[in-house]
Parts: sequence; structure tokens; C-alpha cells
Amino acid sequence: MKFIADIDVMPLKALLDPQGKAVTGSMKNLGLPEIDNVRIGKHITLEIEADTEANAKTKVDEACKKLLCNQIMEGYEFKLTAVK
Repeated sequence: MKFIADIDVMPLKALLDPQGKAVTGSMKNLGLPEIDNVRIGKHITLEIEADTEANAKTKVDEACKKLLCNQIMEGYEFKLTAVK
């Protein structure tokens, strides 16, 4: 079976997010003061071939931990969708 993984990698809440801070400041300059606490991360999509959804989840989790996410500074979540 083929699956598509949608992965969101975000900075940990306990850490500063300089990009998010800069964008938050820009929102005020653009006349959007009601937008606050912007956090900027990355979105990754990938396709994976696996015999079961559980195996696909395991492989995506492994890819995130080993390459896609720096777990010292970032956290991640993902959603798996079967391709028909």
C-alpha cells in the first residue's frame, strides 16, 4: 500500500522563535495588531510504501527522528493518508 505523510515540524514552545518574532512585529506594522505569537516551522510531505498503516507510521516516525526533525529544538506531528 502507498501512503502520504503530512508532517509538521515546529520549534519547541520553550525556545525562542526569531523568525516568528520578526513576523509578529511585522504584523503590527502592517496594521494587523490582533495577530500575535507567530511561530514558524516547516511542512513536509512524503510518500511511503508499506504493507500496513502501522508499519508506515513507524517508518515516518523513524525518518522524523533521524533526519527531518532536530528533537533538541523541534517537535513534530504527522498525519498518514492511504493512497487509493
